[in-house]
Amino acid sequence: MIRSLKFLFIVIIFSSCVPSKDLVYLQGDPVQKTEIHKINNEPYKLQISDVVSINIKAPDEKLVALFKKTEGTNSSQQPIDGGYFSGYTVDNHGNIRLPYLGEINVLGFTTKEVRVKLEERLKGMFKNPDDVFVTVKLAGIKYTVIGEVASPGPKVIYQNQVSIIDAISNAGDISVTGNRKQIEIYRGYFNNDVEKFSIDLTNVDAFNSEIFYIKPNDIINVLPLKQKAWGTGTTGLSSLTTILSVFTLVTSTILLVRGL
Repeated sequence: MIRSLKFLFIVIIFSSCVPSKDLVYLQGDPVQKTEIHKINNEPYKLQISDVVSINIKAPDEKLVALFKKTEGTNSSQQPIDGGYFSGYTVDNHGNIRLPYLGEINVLGFTTKEVRVKLEERLKGMFKNPDDVFVTVKLAGIKYTVIGEVASPGPKVIYQNQVSIIDAISNAGDISVTGNRKQIEIYRGYFNNDVEKFSIDLTNVDAFNSEIFYIKPNDIINVLPLKQKAWGTGTTGLSSLTTILSVFTLVTSTILLVRGL
């Protein structure tokens, strides 16, 4: 009987604690795949709720000032607003609205294509259109992390390209009970389609995944390991403590019932 209980304890302990190999990122040796590299470097097409930063420069500063958005230009707000006040948000119809230029449809266009559109609109407003310099870029990459991370919620990273590693690190990393082998990513498109992807961050082949670099408005879902549902602990010691507590409770109950 005692041997059976010992064997049962050992099985439960080893099955309930999280193996170290499930906690280590990017295991193995990387392999080069140029095809995936090309996929990850395709230009991003703007979607609803994206925030675009637009900068216009020309010798005639007074004329340029007419096209500048003055709302929320306080420098103290810039690190917080993520471009929400200083940039231009793509509305539900796929448009941005600029002073004196009106509404411009940008849904499904790249930032380069939007720049060309703006340059065409500005040609008739400046004496020498060749002196006009326009830049268009995303005002940071917005995404949302939910599930087993230290700091879930909406995030913004002020870079042109953000990897899944950057995104999760910015959320405080995955907890011990998070499943690093099956990270879900939900990605919407300008035509309202939504796709679900999965990536294994314990495997170095994640570098070659088409979703290693996230896109704006991605939703990252870190699933829990089965150990969390069991509630037995994440290490051998915590599992043993839980099991001993349960065993003590059961034994005490049996002795109490027999004594009645």
